Amino acid sequence: MDTLIALVVAAAITVFFLRGYLKSLKKREAQAREAAEKGQLYSSGPRAQHPRIDANRCIGCATCTSVCPEGDVLAMLGGKAAIVNGHKCIGHSLCADACPVGAITMVMANPRLAADMPRLTPEYETSLPNLFVVGELGGLALIKNAVNQGRDCVDTIAGRLAAVTTAGPPDLYDVLIVGAGPAGISASLRAIERKLTYITLEQDEVGGTVAKYPRQKLVMTSPVEFPMYGKFKKMELSKEHLLSFWDMVLNRSDFNVRTGEKVEDIKSGTDQVFTVSTAHCQYRSRAVVLALGRTGTPRKLGVKGEELPKVMYRLIEADHYINKNILVVGGGDSAVEAALGLANQKGNHVTLSYRQERFARIKDRNAKRIEESMRSGKVKVFFKSLPVEFKPEAVVLQIEGVMQELPNDYVWIFAGGTPPYDFLRKIGVAFGISDLTLEAGAEANRSIRLGQQLSEVTADLRIGV
Repeated sequence: MDTLIALVVAAAITVFFLRGYLKSLKKREAQAREAAEKGQLYSSGPRAQHPRIDANRCIGCATCTSVCPEGDVLAMLGGKAAIVNGHKCIGHSLCADACPVGAITMVMANPRLAADMPRLTPEYETSLPNLFVVGELGGLALIKNAVNQGRDCVDTIAGRLAAVTTAGPPDLYDVLIVGAGPAGISASLRAIERKLTYITLEQDEVGGTVAKYPRQKLVMTSPVEFPMYGKFKKMELSKEHLLSFWDMVLNRSDFNVRTGEKVEDIKSGTDQVFTVSTAHCQYRSRAVVLALGRTGTPRKLGVKGEELPKVMYRLIEADHYINKNILVVGGGDSAVEAALGLANQKGNHVTLSYRQERFARIKDRNAKRIEESMRSGKVKVFFKSLPVEFKPEAVVLQIEGVMQELPNDYVWIFAGGTPPYDFLRKIGVAFGISDLTLEAGAEANRSIRLGQQLSEVTADLRIGV
């Protein structure tokens, strides 16, 4: 009898916990399906490096979903891992590293989705021999990837130059690097390490986009290793930590950088030497590394009054603004982070205007913070809204079709930027991922047609004889 009671109690406890577990699984899958629907609504899929999941090998352990720092890129659907928000993926590859059965490999987007990306080889070389694109401009937004690419492409260049036996003129550089952000700095340090002659050109300031981030913004989420300096072991670093590192690099006597030099043209000569032109000078180099980033020129809205000095496109020091009425326009991470930073300053009244009905492209930590700020009233968010006019002391918003005027001192617009793709096209860089199978088929067809033409010519010659 006692044994029977024990079995009944054990069964009851097992059923209780099993019901709870199944309930949590059901809830988690419902959230995953909601995320998948949201991902399909706002994105056609990943545009650069992203995970490919082999469902036959996936054991449903959910390790990949837990290690992704970008939130709900991956989720469990039907007991298997699946991509539900591909547009959020920025190529960390932590999911692939964490998968215990090797069911995840990192791949690039298909040619249709990557048609507006420069065509690159696995060595980051463009369609122009010895001209390379690294970092965000090549499709990966992660600082770690930019650093690794900058280092690796200089190694490729150094390997090629080792086979060159003839010395060039004194004004000929081994490599010219355009851009002094994370990728450009990494490439510069590697050039020093490999004893290459080089110069780095930067149109603004050393640090690139990182230098324009708001204070305390976290800019790395996994360890990264810079040439000559070793690994940054912290999992998270702020803008200040990175900029202090940039300062240390700047103080090197062999760090050859020129700021305020915007590259206007690049030409490749018959001697396989590049001529790089700026407004001030011309430089000649055997190889060129473009580490330009994708931000380019801030995108404007074309709204009346947008030329007013109170309308800005970058926020650097939020604590410089207190007791102000502020409008932030946009729905991405930059807009949300700017609104949160400004709302934390004394006396500010911050309004965020976003044209969509909800946030869909922001990181999980930002989504939680903005939701808390909305509940507490620190940030007022108007979804399905658009700015119609900026006035010296006010802004006019169209909110769900209704015009509303708000008092205003400053406006920040975060509508993205125009990447320097026109520049790349001008200098001859091809775009779109190369489909090797299609190209091989086309080449085979060309060979067949050429063979047929030669056979016809031979036959004609024989007839003539």
